[in-house]
Amino acid sequence: MSKAQLEISNIKTKMSNEVQITKHKFDLEERTSIFAEEVIDFLKLLGSNPINRILISQLTRSACSIGANYMEADAAESKKDFKHKISICKKEAKETRHWLRMVAKANPDYQEKCRQLWREAHELLLIFSTILKK
Repeated sequence: MSKAQLEISNIKTKMSNEVQITKHKFDLEERTSIFAEEVIDFLKLLGSNPINRILISQLTRSACSIGANYMEADAAESKKDFKHKISICKKEAKETRHWLRMVAKANPDYQEKCRQLWREAHELLLIFSTILKK
């Protein structure tokens, strides 16, 4: 393979990867799964104490529930069922924001990571709110 062909191949690969990254940004099933995985990975860093045990349990449930309910919405049997499941996604995203705030309060060293996750939960909330309006 010539140098020019190799460069073209690298450009195509780069462009292909860029398209994939952009595609995942709009793939809600993937996005909600990645979000839940990031929350789980983050929670593994926290120390175990009576407060954190409760917060970890609540945050894990709400963060993972967003994606699970989105998958149910995607397989809804009717428009009414779809709207109901999306409204649950919205509620779980709001609840996740609450638990992230509590985790940040209980673990000041992790406030920045909580902010990052809170922003993603907020974006998901806005997405589900927009879906419900349409």
